[in-house]
Amino acid sequence: MDGIGIYWRKRRVDDNIKFGINGFVTYEVQLMESAVEFVQKLAVKMRAKVFRTIGLLERFGPQLPAPHAKALKNYGGLKELRVKLGNNIVRLFYFHHEGRVYVVTSGYLEKTQKTNQREIERAIRLMNEF
Repeated sequence: MDGIGIYWRKRRVDDNIKFGINGFVTYEVQLMESAVEFVQKLAVKMRAKVFRTIGLLERFGPQLPAPHAKALKNYGGLKELRVKLGNNIVRLFYFHHEGRVYVVTSGYLEKTQKTNQREIERAIRLMNEF
């Protein structure tokens, strides 16, 4: 995972529509440094599931359904990706930046279904700093 930097994949998506494998329209997903650091600390199996879910966001964008993604109401466009492995739940916060670009701000590991308010506030702060 060395060299991930801020981009999960080094693919440019400009104003033109890009088509990926099998002709699907694709989106660009960028990870802020805080999200990269969090993902790097996860166990291998959980990290693989996180990358799979980010890949789904890259493929489906705003059409990514539950249980993978959820919009957080009253938080100014902040959304969350949900990844579950056994009893562990990873939540990654992200937002739509512009065009076909999504930015993952941060994440945390939780063992309950309730979203941590402090983590939401941190994600909003990172979103506003972007």
